[in-house]
This record gives sequence, structure tokens and C-alpha cells, in this order.
Amino acid sequence: MLQKTFENIDSIGRAIMRIKARGVHNKELAEVIYPNGDKAFAQVIALEDDQVTMQLFSGGFGVATNCKVRFLGKPIQVGFSEDMLGRVYSGNGRPIDNGPDLTADMIRIAGPSINPVKRLIPKDMIRTGVPMIDVFNTLVRSQKIPIFAKAGEPYNRLLANIATQTDADVIIIGGVGLKYDEFHYFRERIEEAGSKHKTIMFIHTHRDPIVEGLMVPDLALAVGEKFALQGKNVFVLLSDMTQWSDYLRQVANAQDQIPANQGYPGDLYSQLAARYEKAADIDGAGSLTILGVTTMDDVTHPVPDNTGYITEGQFFMKDGFLELFGSLSRLKQQVNNRTRADHRSIMNAMARLLSEAEERVKAQKFGSVKDDYSLRLLEYRNTFQYELMDPFRYLELEDALDLCWVIMAKHFKKEEVGLSSALLDEYWPTTTNLTY
Repeated sequence: MLQKTFENIDSIGRAIMRIKARGVHNKELAEVIYPNGDKAFAQVIALEDDQVTMQLFSGGFGVATNCKVRFLGKPIQVGFSEDMLGRVYSGNGRPIDNGPDLTADMIRIAGPSINPVKRLIPKDMIRTGVPMIDVFNTLVRSQKIPIFAKAGEPYNRLLANIATQTDADVIIIGGVGLKYDEFHYFRERIEEAGSKHKTIMFIHTHRDPIVEGLMVPDLALAVGEKFALQGKNVFVLLSDMTQWSDYLRQVANAQDQIPANQGYPGDLYSQLAARYEKAADIDGAGSLTILGVTTMDDVTHPVPDNTGYITEGQFFMKDGFLELFGSLSRLKQQVNNRTRADHRSIMNAMARLLSEAEERVKAQKFGSVKDDYSLRLLEYRNTFQYELMDPFRYLELEDALDLCWVIMAKHFKKEEVGLSSALLDEYWPTTTNLTY
């Protein structure tokens, strides 16, 4: 393909460059050639007549108006191979683990989502080893769901645990704006757990150019989709999408776009949806599931607000715990009737009893909780929080369900839990010693 070279750059910003050129396309990749022969990459992000606006992957530092720009006639691509498993890449797709580049099979990033005709109805559970997810808000293959959490919550630790505990075939971690110790923790945790052989990491740290941070979800999802089309069940973990949206806002402001809510671009919803909608269970192939962290102060913030309309529920992390009533997996009903016969019933019974316990907590402030049943509810609440709400405790689903029965039997009589006689006869424990 003919490559066009242009000179006379009009303007250069922190991550944005403008040049007059014709015959180029949106999302096209370009080389910026320095006078000394060095090269850097850029991507076309806006076209208006002959005015071309580009993102500079390495930032605007060192770029001068006498640099040349060569348009390569193709979108951004990333190397793909089975050899990617176990590797660590930067936000521009290049290895940062001292391993070789991958150029055998180049695939486009940020392409269209899977054709709806090829999508299947989600039907299979993803095991995470986290009781508050597996028992109460079961995750489903091809689901797209965020973790809502305030900054400072241990959500990256949770993602690392899920990455090492899940039964997915391929795990892809996309880190945006990570601190170095967070990146180190991910890498160390995965190596310790022996999950390196099925994990790929795309890492952007807070010191790297923001344009590379914007590329991380697209890189992770493009590679994940390719593995899914090969028949793999892929789990993509992204952290954090609020930081990614903040980078999007910076670039939009540098382009002098008219800002929308809190300065975010008007197409924030579409930008987020274009990434989350990559999740799919593909007919005749594998699946792609997305779990993304969304940090927030409150749910009215533009990023969680838009995310909530796109995704299928949310996990809510508060004070280091996964909350039962703040979390919701909208697809759990499609799988938790096929995991074990008691799953759905015990999930509902435990939640109902905890709701009653929360009412007693409110009443306790007025000194009106004195009856035996109410006191047992309060004890049940404490046991529930200690035994089940810790997101860093690993339990297989069957062990977690057994533990739920033990907790109920410890605090209640059979006739108080609202479960069928058939289930009580089969699962009610003979001992209530908490040995898990």
C-alpha cells in the first residue's frame, strides 16, 4: 500500500498533533520521523477537511514542526500468537518482560464487536473462588460487569486473586495508570499461583504516556477476542476504567471538544460501550467475559453512571468487603439453578435473613432489640460477614454452599429458615462447627 509522507506540522500539544494532509483515514497509524531519523508512532483520531488530528503514543515531548509524518495506510495492530501466554506487554503492545516481539500474526485492535447473529445466550458459570460472587452473585461466561469501589479499596488485589482462581482458559489483565507496586503485585501473585502459563498482561503505569493507557483495553480485548474465536473461554480483567475515562477526557479537552458532564466528552457512553460490548459467547467458538474496575465517589459520577447502563449488574466493594445488597449480577438466574440443587434456595434464604438482621441493626440504635430471635439474627450477621464477605477467602462453590448451611444451622432452627423439607432433609448439617 502506498505510504504518504507529509511535512509542516501545524501544532503540537502534550499528546495531540495536527497536520494538513489528504487521503488519510480515521484510526490510521502513522510514523513521526524526527530529523535525526528516530521514529515514533501516532494515530489519526479526527479529520476535518485537510486538518488531521493525531494522538502521539509517546507524547509531544521532542516532536518539532520540522518532523515528517508518514501515514502507513493501516490501523493499529498487535502481534498475536499462542506464545503470548505468560508474557507482559506495555500499553503500546511491546514486550516489557525482556522477551521477543511477536509479529507472526498481526491483528487489528478496536475493531467491530462480534456479529449479534453469532452470539449465544449466556448459560455457563465462571468460577472465581470468591463466595460472595460464586454463591450470591454468580458470574456468567460472556458477562460484562464492573466492580464499583472508592479509590484505595483493594480491588486490584481482588482482581489478582480472581485471575489465579478462575476456571477460564485464558486470563488477560489490562492495567491503566497502575502504580508500580500494583503492577508488581499482579505479576508476583500470578507467578506464585502458577497461573502464568495462561495469563497475558498489558500494563500501563501512571508514568507512561496517556495515549498508551487509552490503548490498553483495546489491546486486551482484541487479543482476547482472537483467543475466543479459537475456542477458548477468555476472562479480561481491566483496572481501572475511570482512569481510562479521565485520559479520554484529557485528549478530548486537548482537541477543544465541547465538554459534557464534568468535562468528559459527549461520547463517553459510546466509548465505554464499544469496549464492554466485546463480551460475547460465540456460536461455534469460545467466550469473552469482562470484569472492569470503576473507581468512584458516588454512583452519579459520569463514569459509573454510564457504565451501569451498559453492563449487566455490578459488584460493590466497600471497606474491603464485597457487599451483598450493593452488588447484583443480572445474569445469575441463568446459571445458579444448574450448579447444585440447593444453590438458588440457600442464596435467597441467606439474603432474606441478612436483610432481617440489617433491620435489627437499625432498631438496636433505639434499644428495642431484646428478643431471642433478633439477637440470633445479629449474631448471624456477624458470622455471615466474617465467614463469607471476605473477598480474599478462597472456597470452591460446593464448599461455600456447605458453609452457608452450617452458618444457618448455627443460628436458626429448621423451621425458621424458610426452606423446603426436601432440601432440609438432604443438606441440614449434623454439626455446626465452623471448620472451613
